[in-house]
Amino acid sequence: MRVEAYNQVQQLYQTKKVNKTRQAGSASRSDQLQFSSLGKDIRAAQKAVAGAPAIREELTASIKARVQNGTYKVDNGSFADKLLQKRAEMDAAYEEMR
Repeated sequence: MRVEAYNQVQQLYQTKKVNKTRQAGSASRSDQLQFSSLGKDIRAAQKAVAGAPAIREELTASIKARVQNGTYKVDNGSFADKLLQKRAEMDAAYEEMR
């Protein structure tokens, strides 16, 4: 097997690939990007959330004070009901997505 002959053939094919690439690159095309209305809505929601504080102090201050005082009590029945309700909502949302 002659390695020189193989190298010469390989160089010929590489030159053609480069020329094809250069020709394709010289064509005048422009890329476009369009966002769907859902994408725009998501972006608007992200901006709104980014501007909001992570913790709403006006809602958590009273609970925080009761926890520190030792007067905060959790109603287990109410907690369980809310937990199951949230699970049902999430299941329904999941089913809508499918």
